[in-house]
Amino acid sequence: MLSFVARSSGLSPYLKATSVVVCNTKPVLAPLAPPAPSPPVVPTSVERLTGETLRVIAPKSGHVRANSGILSSAQVRYAHTDIKVPDFSDYRRADVQDNQAKNKDSVAARNTFTYLIVGGGTTAGLYSAKSVITYFVSSLSASADVLALAKIEVKLGDIPEGKNVTFKWRGKPLFVRHRTQEEIQAEQAVDVSSLRDPQQDSERVKNPEWLVILGVCTHLGCVPIANAGDYGGYYCPCHGSHYDASGRIRKGPAPLNLEVPEHEFVDETTLIVG
Repeated sequence: MLSFVARSSGLSPYLKATSVVVCNTKPVLAPLAPPAPSPPVVPTSVERLTGETLRVIAPKSGHVRANSGILSSAQVRYAHTDIKVPDFSDYRRADVQDNQAKNKDSVAARNTFTYLIVGGGTTAGLYSAKSVITYFVSSLSASADVLALAKIEVKLGDIPEGKNVTFKWRGKPLFVRHRTQEEIQAEQAVDVSSLRDPQQDSERVKNPEWLVILGVCTHLGCVPIANAGDYGGYYCPCHGSHYDASGRIRKGPAPLNLEVPEHEFVDETTLIVG
């Protein structure tokens, strides 16, 4: 008990500070509290009658039943005196919300709006489809560096008569041969019926003085040697295929003549291949 009094002695200043002496001659009036503010008036919103709200408020027992499920559509059954029609005003156009308005009076404006929406959507869809197709097709096309190598320009003045010069075109060796008059006459006199792959010399050259062929053997893709072989044209040492000065197979296992790429002579000194 003494310990409790000792501990509570520290609270005595606070107890004295809270005591008030009131004179008995004058009454003390309590201050008037300000009136409590009235709660704000919140306008009540009108609840829309939809299929969902009707299903919620419908009783689940008795003669009135509400059915709803994943595999079944929502269904509410009412007596003939309790039928409430859902309000679809939010989904109806302003021109047809009036039950007394005639449908034909606003059909032109409604059709115009419908046609505008359909036309705008179709235009946007076609433009989007065009952009997607253009992007897809452009991604399949050759890149800029590949297109830069698609053609090669050859200066014919740098190739002496009777010589063959090799260029690199599209990753393949390109043979450009400046034929002599003797080679031209010899190749034009060949009987094509005796050839494995019959072709006239005039079918393989655009200018008789110049032979333009790919240096890829038609047997296994080796690179033939120019000015060699039994016919003075090209010789493939891998398996012994001999070609003449027109690039035609004359001896060996190769089945076809050397390929002639697409080319044209811009002038007497310039050749474009590709």
